[in-house]
Amino acid sequence: MKIVEMNDLENREDIELLVNKFYQKIQTDNKIGLFFNDIGKVNWSKHLPKMYDFWESILFGQMTYKGNPMRVHFPINEIKAIEKEHFEHWIKLWSETVEENFSGKNADLAIYKANNIANLMAYKMEMARRL
Repeated sequence: MKIVEMNDLENREDIELLVNKFYQKIQTDNKIGLFFNDIGKVNWSKHLPKMYDFWESILFGQMTYKGNPMRVHFPINEIKAIEKEHFEHWIKLWSETVEENFSGKNADLAIYKANNIANLMAYKMEMARRL
């Protein structure tokens, strides 16, 4: 069996590949796809470039992302609760996608940062439901 060495996340093109593959999974996912497709009715041609900017800012400090991810999620959370289990599933899909395509310091950082983001968002969504 030949071992294939994977590259690390190194540039915007890598981020675009990762984000596209990740959201392909999301769109057909039985557990969390509904938040994007049915409730959020995501316009993918607008959403994907925002996610490229978001992850480019998070991983490479490019500061290309302009927005507030929390503000977008609160209205969805009011329609259907986005629970900790949903964020855990999001992390599972993200981590799988990263590990299927990349290996290295930035790939590890992408998983680490996503875990932090998911934990914070899960907490904020829960707190919002208690108000």
